Amino acid sequence: MKRRTAIKGITATAAALWLAKVAEAAQVSNPIVRGEGIAAGKFKPTWDSLKQYEVPNWFKDAKFGMWAHWGPQCQPEHGDWYARGMYQEGSDQYKFHVQKYGHPSKFGFKDVINEWKAENWNPEELVGLYKNAGAQYFFALANHHDNFDLYKSKYQPNWNSTKIGPKKDLIDGWAKAAKKHGMRFGVSVHASHAWRWYESAQLADKSGPLAGLPYDGKLTKADGKGKWWDALDPQELYAQNHALSTDSQNPGAIHEQWGWQNGAVAPSKAYCDNFFNRTIELLDKYEPDLVYFDDTALPLWPVSDAGLRIAAHMYNSSIKKHKGQLEAVIFGKILDAEQQKCMVWDIERGQSNKIEPFIWQTDTCIGQWHYDRRVYDQKRYKSAQTIIHTLVDVVSKNGNLLVNVPVRGDGTIDEQEKAIVAGITTWMQQNSECIYATRPWTVFGEGPAMENAAPLSAQGFNEGKGKPFTAEDIRFTTKGDILYAIALGTPADGKIRIKNLSTGNSKYPKSIGRVELVGIKQPLAMERNTDALTVTLPTDRLGQVAYALKVIPG
Repeated sequence: MKRRTAIKGITATAAALWLAKVAEAAQVSNPIVRGEGIAAGKFKPTWDSLKQYEVPNWFKDAKFGMWAHWGPQCQPEHGDWYARGMYQEGSDQYKFHVQKYGHPSKFGFKDVINEWKAENWNPEELVGLYKNAGAQYFFALANHHDNFDLYKSKYQPNWNSTKIGPKKDLIDGWAKAAKKHGMRFGVSVHASHAWRWYESAQLADKSGPLAGLPYDGKLTKADGKGKWWDALDPQELYAQNHALSTDSQNPGAIHEQWGWQNGAVAPSKAYCDNFFNRTIELLDKYEPDLVYFDDTALPLWPVSDAGLRIAAHMYNSSIKKHKGQLEAVIFGKILDAEQQKCMVWDIERGQSNKIEPFIWQTDTCIGQWHYDRRVYDQKRYKSAQTIIHTLVDVVSKNGNLLVNVPVRGDGTIDEQEKAIVAGITTWMQQNSECIYATRPWTVFGEGPAMENAAPLSAQGFNEGKGKPFTAEDIRFTTKGDILYAIALGTPADGKIRIKNLSTGNSKYPKSIGRVELVGIKQPLAMERNTDALTVTLPTDRLGQVAYALKVIPG
């Protein structure tokens, strides 16, 4: 979960040609591999076939989900991509690691995993908090780029959470909690990138007393004799029995190689097959309704068709499970126009600046993706107001919002995070009518923030770069004949002015019968002229983070 760049100018068709050229080098697997197969059905593992996909109505109506992006990298409480950063000499995480645990040649990430116990994890309690806050679906991390599965896996039999660390099936616990609270369940899958991502673990210090001593990324099963990991093969975790990619010693090079281009060493057939099998097993065993891939388009594309086969399998399985209805949702990043027909486009830490023709999703976090104690100590979490404003803005543009609340290594969230969730809960319990089951209006909004919107960068990353929202920023949603106008702040004089609802405006030629605050069935004082519709707020309602007005035609 960090900034990356697209495969510049590549389309699905061009990528297919590239796939054919690199097939021999990358050892692309056959349509059916030893281990897991693809469910039969109308979807085949091709982009053209996947274009039959239609987003299910339940997802279009849900609008809001919450996420536990939680795994062993939360144990050090020192931020995202820890299992990579700890192997980058001189970096903040390297220095922290050496001080807390020791040198990464002696104490590697495999050892961090062993220390992680998740001793206070209560999935029912956390998922219940998120359900109460208005989330309609819940996501759990199934594995990250660290390649550690958080479920019982016969294809990653040793390096998973039932064998090492918590010694619990975390995905099973999350899935049962989501089901109990009546929420759709999703998993996020990131492990396709471990091959390139862990390359820093092959390196060594360039200076100091341990210069030249390799980190633990190349250790073998034989090296574990007499140690806690005796009989375990670290290469099943690190996957580093391969040459380094071009410029691998430059920490930033990975961002230009995220789509397996620009000198990235292509993963082996065995690696691609293993990822395919692990993911199919995950889908079949826990039956999630949603799967988030932290990939350009689909996992391992375009050097392998594993992601295409996984997508076809999930769609066909969903149709069979739901008696002819496709209920599944798959998310991908940096999708071209054709790929957006095949799955839901996900924008990381950012928003589109227009009403999108296909429903999409923003994924963001109130802090770091993995828990970071410094964010807590310095009180740098996003506020409930920021999350609510983001939700309203995204929904007005035909999007959904997925929010991660970072979980500590022990399985709990801190009191600051609980207060933020409580703030979201308070607003949603009164105002969710203007969010759930709505659709975009003719325009998504008005106000100064629209005029200063920041463009997307790579897969997103434009949040917080535009002008802050104020009471002049209005966002619109609709439900049948009802128009909702949500003001993103408190006006100084207590009056909300909506220019798009002025007399004679072609966007709303109908007469207005009354205007109410959502959840309060009392008409508000209003005046409509050629400049705007002006609505006076009740004095006892001032000071809220956002005001949802329900505009009812006359």
